[in-house]
Amino acid sequence: MSKISLYEPAMCCDTGVCGPGVDTELLRMSSVVQTLENTDDVEVERFNLTNNPGAFVENAKIGELLQTKGAEILPVVLLDDEIVKMAGYPSNDEFTVYTGVNFSEEKQEKQKNSCCSPSSGCC
Repeated sequence: MSKISLYEPAMCCDTGVCGPGVDTELLRMSSVVQTLENTDDVEVERFNLTNNPGAFVENAKIGELLQTKGAEILPVVLLDDEIVKMAGYPSNDEFTVYTGVNFSEEKQEKQKNSCCSPSSGCC
């Protein structure tokens, strides 16, 4: 089982998807996290500096990065406790490589145009 840990900058809520101006990247991340939470092969955890400051101190790698590079290094993504991305979120293709879960744009487009997609109106 793979484990993805997201260490994110300070946000107004757990996901950052709140308020009048929603960041599309945070919306994408919420969707990715939700998909990963519904799989049996991947454990995912998400920490933001506002709501989970202790998690940043408890993880020695993250604590050291914050001390040496500052909060500008966030978000930081760990795969099985190894840093795989800093100062940005992984792309959907990178998440596919990390987890084996298909996040390709082609698959999402097919789902969007499928009769079984929530936006199709037929289900």
